[in-house]
Formats: sequence, structure tokens, C-alpha cells
Amino acid sequence: MYSRRGFLGTAALAGASAISGRVQAASIPEAPHMDRVVMQPPLHPISGPDYRPVVTLNGWSLPFRMNGDWKEFHLVAEPVVREFAEGMKVNLWGYNGQSPGPTIEAVEGDKIRIFVTNKLPEYTTVHWHGMIIPSGMDGVGGLTQPHIQPGKTFVYEFEMKKSGTFMYHPHSDEMVQMAMGMMGMVVVHPRDQSFRPVDRDFVFVMSTYRVDPGTYLPQVNEMTDFNMWTWNSRVFPGIDPLPVRLGDRVRVRIGNLSMTNHPIHLHGHSFAVTCTDGGWIPESAQYPETTTDVPVGAVRVFDVLADNPGDWAFHCHKSHHTMNAMGHEVRNLIGVSRKDLARAVGKLAPDAMAMGSSGMAMGNMEMPAPDNTLPMMTGTGQFGPIEMGGMFTVMKIREDLARDDYRDPGPYKFPQGTVAYEVEAPDAGPVRQPATPAHKMKM
Repeated sequence: MYSRRGFLGTAALAGASAISGRVQAASIPEAPHMDRVVMQPPLHPISGPDYRPVVTLNGWSLPFRMNGDWKEFHLVAEPVVREFAEGMKVNLWGYNGQSPGPTIEAVEGDKIRIFVTNKLPEYTTVHWHGMIIPSGMDGVGGLTQPHIQPGKTFVYEFEMKKSGTFMYHPHSDEMVQMAMGMMGMVVVHPRDQSFRPVDRDFVFVMSTYRVDPGTYLPQVNEMTDFNMWTWNSRVFPGIDPLPVRLGDRVRVRIGNLSMTNHPIHLHGHSFAVTCTDGGWIPESAQYPETTTDVPVGAVRVFDVLADNPGDWAFHCHKSHHTMNAMGHEVRNLIGVSRKDLARAVGKLAPDAMAMGSSGMAMGNMEMPAPDNTLPMMTGTGQFGPIEMGGMFTVMKIREDLARDDYRDPGPYKFPQGTVAYEVEAPDAGPVRQPATPAHKMKM
């Protein structure tokens, strides 16, 4: 946290307002900066109501300072370089050194003051998605406030009227700025500590990019044909695992600011969707699921009891969304003679590799790739290639984790006799009765 500093006073503003002049500028809180891509420890409160802080996959929570009754944060909109996974970096726009920006945490009833400094080459704003705030703080450029010009700082002031999970993003040249990665999450904890408490609380936002192999900039005009499907602008194997202690009550908060919906699936457990960006769902309206669809521009929060130890896949269930750098124009060549295909291709490209005639498994392939891209399917587990990418990670449930231990516990040690295994197949398979043609069946 930051020490107290006097500035501005606490009078509510009529709308998001510009900060100018040396005296006012000297009172603006420092803007923390982050350049690491691994999940940072939870930011526990040191004053005010207690709460279980969230941890952001491959991210962090933005520190604040107290100024009287106000919690003050400072966001800086700026160009950033984000590593999607080892071997691929992309030039994006974000906040405080990263895309997405840091998670903002507060408590229901808090009075919040957020300074936004624009270091982009064009104007911007910040919209507080899903939050009940005064109209003049809503962040829609031209409608509710002037745009924040390059080099200028605006301040937003409002009270956190309700607890829940929300997002922030621009409403200013939105297509470009969101396609460049400008987004983040807001978590408002209940003031009543007994309201639906959990032991671990994770948060991330989903976004999509078209980054052609060998390039470093997203194609901001793309609407449907994306090739990088990210959680917090990371792809597997670069997405943090979710380390969980056996028996923990776990909350996972998911925002979707991509261009399509994502059916998010957790293996080995059932869960209940407990909250959206509109508010908490009454317990009487909840029901068990293993997959929940997260619409565009929405938040879904689920609570799960981690009562089944192991390494459990956690991913989007659209199969193309668990792959990286997909070439969507590649032909389906399953069943085509590999020998004939290699001969034909070799006449045009002597160093080319014929592939796809027996499927697209790539775990054991070694072939050159363009600069600054990633294999379509990647990752290695204790039994061999995982062959995933994109929106995929692992919830790792272990009995011996400490309360605030979020370190990767490594591969699961399977109890003897609990892993699927090969058996000796008979030389000849069972005799099968041929199917009766439909036109000869008795009706």
C-alpha cells in the first residue's frame, strides 16, 4: 500500500474531470508498474474491512493509497509488450505495464477515486462495465465526458454500490483499443465477511487476437478469424495453473471481452454459477454444471468445492480455442496417401513436410517455424505431449498446500492403480454382425 498524501479534497465531482497544473499533478498517487508475467501474491488489506483477496492469472492487483475516506488508484494507459507464452511477444496497449491491466479490488461501500493518465498516441476513456455509478463517471467518450487526450490525466470518483465482479475497458476508439488489449477486471468484495466466503479466489479476462506468424501487432480489423485465444493475454502453456488445497471452496471469476462466447469447462468436478456482472445469483436459482457459457461482454463466476485431488484440465470447450496460431485455410488431408502427397509437395518445396494425412497430432513433430509465433499444439506432461494451446490450463488440487501458497506444485502423484493402462489385445477381434440396410428393415 501507499502512504497517505494530501490532495484535492473529497468533494464528489460532477463528472470525470481533467487534472491540470503542477499543484494538482503533485497530488496524484504513484502509478505502480508491472513487467512480470506470473501470478503475483494476493494483496491482503491492511486497513478497513477484511476480505479474501483475489489472485489474477498471470497478473496482479493494483495497490491503492488512502486519502481520508477515499481509496485512490492510478491507471496509466500506455503501449506495452506482452509475452503470450515463451517464444512469442506482442506489441499491445494496456495499463501500468501490462495487458490486461491490473485487477482493481475494493469493498462494498468504499469511496473510490481512480486517476487515469493517457500515454497512448490517441485519446481514450475508461468505462466501468457493470458498475452502478453516476452517469458522468461512466466513461463513454463524447457522451458522458470529454475524451482523455494524450498526456492528460482524468479522475473518476464513485462509491462501490454493490459487491460483485466487473470489468473496465475504453469507450473511445473501442474497436482498436480493445483489440489492442485494453481491459481489466474489478472485484468488489462484500462488506459482510460471512456472505459466501471462499478459501481461494481466482480472476481473469478472456480476449482474442489475430497475430500473423512473424509479426508483432494484432490485426485490429479482424472480426472472426482469430488465431490466438487468450486468458489474461496468455496462451497455454503460458497460462498459470490454479493451485488449490484439497477441500478448499474455490471461486473463479471470468470476464469475456473477446468477439465470441466461450463454454468454459472444468474436469473432475461440478460447480455452481454464483454471480454475473449483474449481481449475485440466489442459491435457489443455482444448479450444478461442469461447463458454463460466458457470453461476449459478460462475467460469469462459479464456486466449486475442490474435493477431488489431481491435475484437472480447465479450458474453453471450443476445440479451436485450445490451439495457437491456427492456419484456418489448411486442407483436411486425412486418408490421403502421405507418400504421394510428399512426392507432389516436394516438387514445389523440397524441404516441406507432408502432414495431416493421418490426423494433426503434433506432439512429436520437430519442424522450423516462423519467428515470433507458437506451435499450434504444445505443452508436455508427465505422460507425454499434452497437445493444447490457447485457452487451457490446469487446476492442481493437492492435500498439502498451505493457505496462501499459490506456487505450482508440479505433476500430480497418482496413487497406484489409478491411471488408465494398456492391456494385451487379442489377435482376432470379435465377429461383428453386419448392419441391415435401412430399406430392408421391417417396420
